[in-house]
Parts: sequence; C-alpha cells; structure tokens
Amino acid sequence: MPAAPAPVLLTDPEVAALHRRALTAVVVSQVLGGAGLAARVTVGALLAQDLLGGDAVAGLPAALTTLGSAGAAYGVGRLSQRSGRRVGLGTGFAVGAAGGAGVVVAAVVASPVLLFASLLLYGAGTATNLQARYAGTDLAPPQGRATAASTALVATTFGAVAGPASVDLLGRAAAAVGIPALAGPFALSAAAYALAGLALVVMLRPDPLLVAREQAQLRSSQDDGGGGAASGELRGVHRSGVAVGATVMVLTQVAMVAIMTMTPVHMRLHHGLGAIGVVIALHISAMFLPSLVTGRLVDRWGRVPVAMASAGTLLAAGVVAALAPAESFALLALALVLLGLGWNFGLISGTALIIDATDVHSRARVQGSTDVLVALAGATGGALSGVVVAGAGFAVLALAGGALALLLVPVVALHRRSASAGAVPAP
Repeated sequence: MPAAPAPVLLTDPEVAALHRRALTAVVVSQVLGGAGLAARVTVGALLAQDLLGGDAVAGLPAALTTLGSAGAAYGVGRLSQRSGRRVGLGTGFAVGAAGGAGVVVAAVVASPVLLFASLLLYGAGTATNLQARYAGTDLAPPQGRATAASTALVATTFGAVAGPASVDLLGRAAAAVGIPALAGPFALSAAAYALAGLALVVMLRPDPLLVAREQAQLRSSQDDGGGGAASGELRGVHRSGVAVGATVMVLTQVAMVAIMTMTPVHMRLHHGLGAIGVVIALHISAMFLPSLVTGRLVDRWGRVPVAMASAGTLLAAGVVAALAPAESFALLALALVLLGLGWNFGLISGTALIIDATDVHSRARVQGSTDVLVALAGATGGALSGVVVAGAGFAVLALAGGALALLLVPVVALHRRSASAGAVPAP
C-alpha cells in the first residue's frame, strides 16, 4: 500500500476553511440533536408522575438523565481525546438514541425499571449534544472561541424549540398507534439523536481535533528546530481557569435544572400540555437563541462580565418564578425565559474559560471531565427539586435556585483579581 502523505503545516486561510467546514457539520448535528432535548424537559417529569405517582418522584427523570449524561460526558470526552470528535460524538448520540427508544417501550409496558435504565442511556444524547459545541472551537482562533461555541449552540434552537412546541401533535400521533401520549416526544428524541450522530460521522471530515493536534505538533517541531518536543505552555492546563469555568457552568446548571424541572408540574393543575410546551419552548429558545450575541460579548468584553450577568439574570428568574401565580402563563413564561438566558450567559462564558485554559493535547479530556461535573450538578438539582416542592413549595425552590446563582459573583471576582495577563495557551 502507498505510504500516507506526510502532514504539512497549513496556512491560516486553510485552517479557517477547515474550521468553517467543521462548524457546518456541528450546526447540522445541533439542529437535529436539539429536537432530542424536548422530551426530558417537557414531559419527563409528567411521565414519572403517571408511572410512579406523586410530586416527590417528578424530579427523578431529570436526575437520571443528567446522571447518565455525566457518565456519557466522561466517556465521550475520553473517546474524543483518543480517537477524535467523529468517533466520540457519534457514539454518544447512538447511545442516546437507544435510550429514547427504551423510554418508549417502558411507557408501553409500564415498567419503571426499564424507564430508569433507559433514561440513563437517554442522558448520553444530552451530554453529546452539549459537547458538540467544543468541536466547533477546535480550529477557531483564540479571539473567536466563544463565538464559535455560540454558533453551535444557537443551531440547537431550531430543533429544541420545535420539539416542545409540537408535544401535543406528537402525543396524539403516539396515542393513535397505541403508545402513551407522553412517550411521543421520546420517539422523536430517539430519531433525532440517531440522525445527529449520523450527520457528524458523515460530515465531520477531516476531524477538527485531530487536525488541530497535528498542526500544534508541527508548529512545535518547527519552533524547536525539528526536535518535536512540545513546550510546557503547549501541553499545559491552567487549573485556575478550568476551576472557575467549571464552577460557573455547575452553578448555572443547578439553578436552571431545578427550576425548569418542576415548572411543568407546577403548571399542570392550571394549564394544558400545549401551554406547558409553549413555556418550555420559550425557555429553550432563551437558552440557545441569544448565543450568537452572547458569544460576541464574551469575546469582546471578556469572560468575567458575562458570568456576572448570568448571576443577576438567574436571580431575577428565581424571584419572578416565586412570585408568579400558578395560573399566570405570562409571568411563568417570563421567568423561564430569564432562566434560559441566565444559563446561556453562564454556559458560554464558562465554556470560553475552559477552552482558554487548555490546549489540543488535553482539551477534549478536560472538557469531558468538566461536563461530568455539570451533569452531576444537574442531577442533584433535578433530584432535589421534587423533594423541595413536595415539602416547601415551588416558590421556595425558585428563590433558592436564584440565590444559589449569586455564588458566581465572588468566584469570578476572585478569578479576575488573581488572573495574570495573557494566560491563554496556544490553540
């Protein structure tokens, strides 16, 4: 067989062209994968209520899904580090699709055990959809990393909004073929995750992480006069930046998941499934649609100011949700929009901090480990949300979630004070 061609150092325009190609593949997968997010958010808690009964168990689907996403985040990150984004992300979406199909079967046979096992697998789709944003940043210039990540996130909006908005239609279609109405959105999720994984496997060529790693090694070899040894900075991980970025994403995730999970349960006595779906669709729109603007703000104004804005927005969301009467569609919709926007600020600023603090030789592994913490935080918020509402009410949960977000202020303030200038590693 002919020998493989020797790697060559690409010019900046060539790298930019590959970056645009990778970002296009990620955008397509995010549009498809976004539709897979609808089921857990909109009807997961309601399905658990129907199978198990009681508000205290309504948070279990969110907890199990996010717990499953924690394991998947670790696995996808390690697999991506070893074999590239195509393999890691494609595998994660396939597992998520299997989980969505399993939930449908569990609803048909009324099996709580199968439901719980399937929700764990379903969480892999959630984690993979979130980690796909990193694939859009592997070849991005340092000053455009947040914008690249936000481009991937905003693409999620199209599928993520269409899913909850069509929950009534999906329910009727499921009931027409003998499937419980609440399982309909999970059937959509299974198909959406499968198509998202297929899109990445087919379109994400060449693999952006492998290209970025190859280019970094070639630049290092050139700088070292052909020795090939990477510098300490190239292989470094700035632990302070990773810790702060992870903290920002963890706190915003806990606050968002806790309030979001119990809002459909809070609304159920006064609103139909269609109204609940619209509120969740607005919430998801606010989670992803502002991303292009947020990314540019993070790149232009800095990571810390946007993280501070996340804390204030999440606090406002908690206060509005706590004060809103259960029958007030408008106020609950406003609270969930603010909740999604605050999460968006925190996720993109935290993501940028993580990318800045790592290099191509450690990036996927660290990103996966960080998303494990984010997923576990979401699992905790989801599991406790039902217990808090059952014991103290929705208003207490909403205020607690908003107050928790205020912990971001001292964390990012200390980071700003201690951070040294120019601590961004080479891409």
